[in-house]
Amino acid sequence: MRIFLSILSLLMCFGLTPAHAERPLRVVATLSTFADLVKIIGGDYVEVSYIASPKFNPHFIEPKPSDVMKVKKADLFVHAGLDLEVWRDPLLSAAGNLKVMSGAEGELDLSRGIRLLEVPAQMPSRAEGDIHIYGNPHYWLSPENGKQMAKTIAEKLSVINPDHSDIYQQNLNDFLKRLDQMIADWKKQAEIIRGREAVAYHNEWVYLADFLGIGVSHFLEPNPGIPPTPKHIKGIEQYMLGKGIKAIVLTTFEPARAAEAVASRTNTSVLPLCQNVGEIPETGDYIAMMEYNIHQLTKGLQT
Repeated sequence: MRIFLSILSLLMCFGLTPAHAERPLRVVATLSTFADLVKIIGGDYVEVSYIASPKFNPHFIEPKPSDVMKVKKADLFVHAGLDLEVWRDPLLSAAGNLKVMSGAEGELDLSRGIRLLEVPAQMPSRAEGDIHIYGNPHYWLSPENGKQMAKTIAEKLSVINPDHSDIYQQNLNDFLKRLDQMIADWKKQAEIIRGREAVAYHNEWVYLADFLGIGVSHFLEPNPGIPPTPKHIKGIEQYMLGKGIKAIVLTTFEPARAAEAVASRTNTSVLPLCQNVGEIPETGDYIAMMEYNIHQLTKGLQT
């Protein structure tokens, strides 16, 4: 008892209590967006890092030895599920952390509970490019799905660390309140562009388009992951001119040359959007990222 009181006194001298001295959960997320949502819900009780830089295409990340070490020490591994991160399984195998392997308590697939779009009716062939066999995996780009992801994170954190489940639930409630307020505002903003259409470089905006009520069904890539060809670009330009489409959207890490050339020949605008938190300084958290993308689209599609 005397030893315990001495330790407690020492902690208090440094401004610490046993609660403060508790080690936060080590969480590793594949994407910066997922890491941001975990931090919002977990607060001081999580220590979060992520693997894929938001400045690069998340399909083609090569994890570093330091990433392997992060996963090796993780209490929770958070990922997109489906087939977005083709590097995910090799990373987990290299880390060898049994508690975050598929199906273990420390593994969280954020696609759970999401209504997936563009699920193929049959198994696609490789000739069709990088087709996602489970459906379009860019689901986090709809704020409605952001709500579901936050709920899924709060549920998992409460299972792993039930002592703080009340805090996770409160953080979730606060986030959902903010996000619901923004969703109402975004839907009002989007009324002026509902029914309009944009062309994209790659097929990654279907969930955001669905939320806003706009169309994004034609792409500069002839097939996913296949660079634009002159023949395909000519067809896209004819489609845009015939439909009066005024915008081409792409992420900041996709090649802009083809989009800019098409825009100059069709008198349209190129609208950079962000796929993940931190891709540019204006997108420092989930709500800021959604605000930036929706502002870009509502502004660009009005012209």
